[in-house]
Amino acid sequence: MATGTGSNRVRAAVLTAAVFAGIAAAMPTSQAGTIPTMCSEGWEATTVVEGVGNLENLDSDGRGGFYVTGIMDGYLAHVDSAARMEKLVTGLWRPAGVRVAGPYVYFLTGDGLSEPPGTLQRYDTTTGTVQILLTGLNGPNGLLLLPDGSLLFTTIGLGGPTGISRYWPATNEYERDWASLPPANGIALAADGESIYVDTMTLQIYRVPLHDPSHPTLVSGIPDLIAVPDDMEATRAGALFVADHILGAVYQVDMATGATCAIITGLIKPGPVRNPPDGATSVRIARDGDSWSLFVTSMDGTLRRLRPPAGFDITPATPGKTG
Repeated sequence: MATGTGSNRVRAAVLTAAVFAGIAAAMPTSQAGTIPTMCSEGWEATTVVEGVGNLENLDSDGRGGFYVTGIMDGYLAHVDSAARMEKLVTGLWRPAGVRVAGPYVYFLTGDGLSEPPGTLQRYDTTTGTVQILLTGLNGPNGLLLLPDGSLLFTTIGLGGPTGISRYWPATNEYERDWASLPPANGIALAADGESIYVDTMTLQIYRVPLHDPSHPTLVSGIPDLIAVPDDMEATRAGALFVADHILGAVYQVDMATGATCAIITGLIKPGPVRNPPDGATSVRIARDGDSWSLFVTSMDGTLRRLRPPAGFDITPATPGKTG
């Protein structure tokens, strides 16, 4: 179990900084893909859009397109089913997690360990207006829409309590310290619908019960998962797909056994010197014709589609997507 004490936050930041420093010194981009167990056979990777800055997060629009955030260029954008991209909101400060709920697109700003206070905002797709719902957030990062309509978001900032907060748009209720954890990043609904997965800056993945968030349990980490994990999504069959910065990878984690392998590596922002976090940032499962595919954002400014091998069930755990 983890707590959100100050010492945990400092240790998390120090550990992550040390890992990134080691990566930059010892693992040039050209060597990516040589370390993890690979399970890429049969997967097909194609580019949806490229050259659009540093992509941080995405969510499906339910019509074959996506909403994405550009963390360094400060935008919320829409990529339609024909791969045409339109920036909807600009001038944002380090936008991060994004989730679609009916006519609304919820998104976070202020992602980072020591950034100015962040916000939760809502874009109305019918009017194009933006509403700021919460301010003063502590490095908000990953965002998840729960089946009851409430939102969970992770925080990684060092200026206050970290972990997971919860917000109910229908009533404007806000529980800042819903789950206390080390600085947290990616977040996904588990297949049981009664718990979530969250990864932290301590390079571990936890399961957090929705009915008892004060008692998280560790489900994966070093040595099973050698990664600086970012956002992720679970399947109905019990797999978890996790974006990773170390190798610019997408990992497939068996949540029953902890077995881990990489379905792709090398999704890293190009350059002569590495400057992490510079790898894969988010994974979403979305419709691809009559089946499902993974869609991945990365700091190299590319949105990719990863089609699974024939017969591989990646039906998402999120109930709203399976209808």
